[in-house]
Amino acid sequence: MLAEIQLKEIVEQISNHFKNEELFHIKTGYQMPDQNAITHILLKIRQILFPGYFSHELSCDAQTEYFIGNHMINLYNELAIQIKAALAQYKKEKTSEERIAEKTDEICSSFFTSLPHIQTLLIKDIHAAFDGDPAALSKEEIIFCYPGFFAIFIYRIAHELYHLKTPSIPRIMSEYAHSQTGIDINPGAEIGEYFFIDHGTGVVIGETAKIGNHVKIYQGVTLGALSTRSGQLLRDVKRHPTIEDDVTIYSSASILGGETIIGKGVVVGGNCFITESVPAGSHVTVKHHDISITET
Repeated sequence: MLAEIQLKEIVEQISNHFKNEELFHIKTGYQMPDQNAITHILLKIRQILFPGYFSHELSCDAQTEYFIGNHMINLYNELAIQIKAALAQYKKEKTSEERIAEKTDEICSSFFTSLPHIQTLLIKDIHAAFDGDPAALSKEEIIFCYPGFFAIFIYRIAHELYHLKTPSIPRIMSEYAHSQTGIDINPGAEIGEYFFIDHGTGVVIGETAKIGNHVKIYQGVTLGALSTRSGQLLRDVKRHPTIEDDVTIYSSASILGGETIIGKGVVVGGNCFITESVPAGSHVTVKHHDISITET
């Protein structure tokens, strides 16, 4: 049992940290964004973008518009609450209640306007997964079962909110995907159409990575930075590689550096460690512990 004097000392020390450390200064009248609520919002968006797949409420085509419209109205309000909380806590400058409300509505309206485009991108990602995986029995199986597609779905949602400069919430979403799939895609990454992650566990894609169209990557691939020792001084600096169209990257390959460009049509073999650009059409392999680049 803690002695009374010990308990008093512990409480005083923790309370002093709370009073004196800036990171504990939560603005009065607001709470932090709710991680569980954000997860709920993600799964509801999935129901909207794939009607009939994740809800038993939709029993016929005639109900589709009612189902989508009703859920969007409810989701708008739920998302607005979380965005308002994030804006209130993370805005460094003093912002009026009216401006926070206006900014919340701007973000929500722009985000929901983008949903048809996000749905189009996801449909293309499903086609890429089905065309690229002979083990896929159906496109429905990809939607229901593939962790790579689930991670891409969450990335596409989070990226739009990131693009709209929404604090905190995009990262909460991406970390949820990471916890569920083992795939870590920073919401700031730019990823083109027909993207496919096969198997997926251990994939890492950094914030400033740029990925073109028809790119396929396997488990354990890292698109990372060469060094982040400079910390916040590297904010807004391109630290992660550019992957051009039609590239395939096999398992456990690491491609690092903001100036590294993997050209169109390149095939990167498993376990390669790349810190320099690779010409278009090349094949990169590891031979006797050395990197070999074969241009075609």
